[in-house]
Amino acid sequence: MAPNVRPLISIEICAGAGGQAIGLHQAGFKHLALVEIDKYAVKTLEWNIGHRQNWSWEKRYCDVISDDVNNFRPIPSEGHPGSSLKKPVKFLGRQLQRGELDLLAGGVPCPPFSHAGKQLGKDDERDLFPRMLELVDELHPKAVMIENVRGIKDAKFVDYRTYIEARLAGGTAKRPETGIEEDFAGMGYEICEWEVLEASDFGVPQLRPRAVLVAIRADVLGDIKFVWPTPTGGVYSVFDALEKSMEERYAPYISMGGEIGEIATNSLNRWVREASKAALEKKDGGIAPTLVGGSKKHGGADLGPSRAKAAWETLGVSGMGVANSHEQGVKKESQDRDLFGAGGPMLTVEQAAIIQGFPAEWEFTGGKTAQYRQIGNAFPPPVAAAVGQAIADVLRAADERDARNSAPQQKPLPGQVIPALVDGADDRQGAGV
Repeated sequence: MAPNVRPLISIEICAGAGGQAIGLHQAGFKHLALVEIDKYAVKTLEWNIGHRQNWSWEKRYCDVISDDVNNFRPIPSEGHPGSSLKKPVKFLGRQLQRGELDLLAGGVPCPPFSHAGKQLGKDDERDLFPRMLELVDELHPKAVMIENVRGIKDAKFVDYRTYIEARLAGGTAKRPETGIEEDFAGMGYEICEWEVLEASDFGVPQLRPRAVLVAIRADVLGDIKFVWPTPTGGVYSVFDALEKSMEERYAPYISMGGEIGEIATNSLNRWVREASKAALEKKDGGIAPTLVGGSKKHGGADLGPSRAKAAWETLGVSGMGVANSHEQGVKKESQDRDLFGAGGPMLTVEQAAIIQGFPAEWEFTGGKTAQYRQIGNAFPPPVAAAVGQAIADVLRAADERDARNSAPQQKPLPGQVIPALVDGADDRQGAGV
């Protein structure tokens, strides 16, 4: 970090296994807290923060909080004199204060708005937008980033979106609890729109559109313009993403020679043929359908409904499940199921993570199903990094602007014209004024 450049500090709720946290970390944010209710995802966060050298700041100063976000209290108040934050005190030298946080982010649960669900919206008990708004009011961060499924942009949720915007920026909207229209004063934010970003535009080999809301405090934004990230260019196909890992999975069997070696060679060649063909001929460039994490109540690790399974089949992959771990994979029944099946190889957890855009070194805890759900429910890190960088650019520009405005102004000596006036006079003279 360059001298005199302060760290940008953030808090993330509904952090999951770290997809958004990784992206924001790559964009330069330092996390004070990651709040998550799923015990396996919490262990994933704790393990990686504790073992990754480039997360040493978070290891020292970040709280990984295993709790319902409704119980999270980042700032002491009259009703809640205690704070949930412990480690950040070592960095701040005191408790976090209102208005001090740079970014409050969260991928609030998507089932209330998902096309795959009942789309109950505000009537779904899993809707955590109200809690996010409470935290915005409590923390008054410089910027807010909320990620959700594309379905929240549907026409049926226009009143709810308008309400959220009105709570943040002021305006007229219907209160969800009553349906009665009210005028809201707002919390002092400017809405930078709900943008639908496609993960495949940012190097993720997957069709995964996500709706992202960015709001920045008006006093911070001022005359600075927030610019949404643009596509990085080019499509990263499933073939490009998985070619190396597929070769590594088949290599031990190919090296055995004989019948098993021939079966493995044919199976790998078949996958290469199908996946490379999709990359060359499919309109989408051979990217994967949307990974789904599923729910705790329904089923195990699965690559999605029938339409998704059919799409995986065109990529040479069986969508009927997720491959077993290496220890289980040495058994013949697992080999036949995971690698040599007529529908092609099943993805491993590690390969699913590649499809979601996780860095190779990020590890997941829990059993196969728990790991896959963490991956399938994640926000792709490259997309989070792109949005995070756009927010960081605004916050850094605001810091520079405020530093200039607060710097003492040098008064010209008698007979001296300061440079700005000289430039202006030159401009007028050159223009014939």
